[in-house]
Amino acid sequence: MPEAWIGFNSRDRQRYWWRTGILTLALVGVMVALSLTTHEPGKWWWVGGVGAFSVVVLLSTINSICGQVLLTTTGLEFRTFASRRVVPWSEVARIEERHRVSRSGTWSDLRVIRAHGRSLTIPGTLTNRVMDAELERKQAVIQERWSLAIGG
Repeated sequence: MPEAWIGFNSRDRQRYWWRTGILTLALVGVMVALSLTTHEPGKWWWVGGVGAFSVVVLLSTINSICGQVLLTTTGLEFRTFASRRVVPWSEVARIEERHRVSRSGTWSDLRVIRAHGRSLTIPGTLTNRVMDAELERKQAVIQERWSLAIGG
């Protein structure tokens, strides 16, 4: 069984980079507006808070965009911007699709539900498309590899 990568294709990666750039510019604009329009002595706490929030959002988004999972015969190798992790197939209880509703629509991604420990979001599976064929393909590949690995 050859190894397989799960992650964003180049078109989706570029689309998320544009969204990240626009969000970053908006947050920088809020910081600049706060620093120029507020004359209170505590304004730097607000500017610093928005700045810290911006850095957290930016790093989380970069982690999601750059992250991939390598499906091997032994398990899933998570490779993200911030970390590396291996989850053996024997620890996987199920693979599920998660839906979250926000003002910008319904977002879906895939999660590895582990028998012991917390569940993990699979990088490169986030989408806001309804009935996304690419997400379904990724889920089918993961399910197939998991089934073959555990002999079921």
